[in-house]
Parts: sequence; C-alpha cells; structure tokens
Amino acid sequence: MKHENHGSLDNKQLLTLIEKIEKLNDEAAALAADIKEVFTEAKSAGYDPKYVRQMVRLRKMDPDELEESDELTKMYRNALGI
Repeated sequence: MKHENHGSLDNKQLLTLIEKIEKLNDEAAALAADIKEVFTEAKSAGYDPKYVRQMVRLRKMDPDELEESDELTKMYRNALGI
C-alpha cells in the first residue's frame, strides 16, 4: 500500500472518508433489515426462507455454472444413492 505524506494526515479528507464509510454502513444495516422483513413476509406467505435464499443464490449464477452445479449435484447424489 502506498502512503503519501508520511507523518502528516489530511484530517479533513480522513474525516470525509470515515463519514462516507459510516453512512454506507448505516445504509447496509437498513438494507439488511429490509431484506429480513421480506424473508419474514415470504415465510408468512407459506414459503420456506431456506429455499427462497437458495433461489436468490441460484439466480445470481451464470447459466452454464448453474447447469454444471446441477449435474455435479446429481452425480454425487447418484453415487451416494440419494
């Protein structure tokens, strides 16, 4: 990591960066609470949150990666007789 101005800090810039990080952390916490609320809504509508999470994760995957994952899962299940 490159450090410029050894021995001196730009206090105003540092404070600005810290405040930006704090704001983003607050926003992330608010989003996490919103997501939790949607999972609660899904559960009360009869959906299993475990599988809803899994579907969210699968939708993020590249289609080829998803297909490969499905095939490998089938192969392992067949090998174990499940």
